[in-house]
Amino acid sequence: MTQEDEDLDVLVRKRIRGLRVAMGWSLDDLAARCYLSPSTLSRIETGHRRISLDQLTAIARALGATLDQLVESATDDVIIRPQHHAARGLTTWMLKRDPGVTVARLRLTEPAPTGSGALKAHPGQDWFTVLSGTVVLLLGDRRIVVEEGQAAEFSTMVPHAFGAQGGPAEILGIFDHDGQRTHLRSAD
Repeated sequence: MTQEDEDLDVLVRKRIRGLRVAMGWSLDDLAARCYLSPSTLSRIETGHRRISLDQLTAIARALGATLDQLVESATDDVIIRPQHHAARGLTTWMLKRDPGVTVARLRLTEPAPTGSGALKAHPGQDWFTVLSGTVVLLLGDRRIVVEEGQAAEFSTMVPHAFGAQGGPAEILGIFDHDGQRTHLRSAD
């Protein structure tokens, strides 16, 4: 086992214990929920027993966590660095990226594209709120002005695009997998 593997193993055990304690559960409480004996669970938490995938899955489920959340490696870098895409007039801060949803702050400097060929459609829903400035949302044949403090939610099966109006605008958006791929990855 490498040092990195050992560090991850220790981290997973600390997460299990930390979540259990945060929920106010004893070893007996968690053991009953994941169908393990309290002594087995104690040995897992203290590192005196290897964790099998079946055990880890049962423990994660009982704690209301995913396997990914239990085993993701710790990162010392807590700084979120913006990604600037000059050609699109877009700066993106990726705030949260989970398997099903991405939360991002975007700074828009370019107006909404013109022409129906610039509108994109994909499965899902998009949601954003305007933090500053004004955003134009093109949604099918409609042109919707969304001002600071307002939010928009819409089916992304309708061809759509958005951009700034009258100067830079900042939005906080929640995008599902397809929305992330369309609006954020294409910014790379």
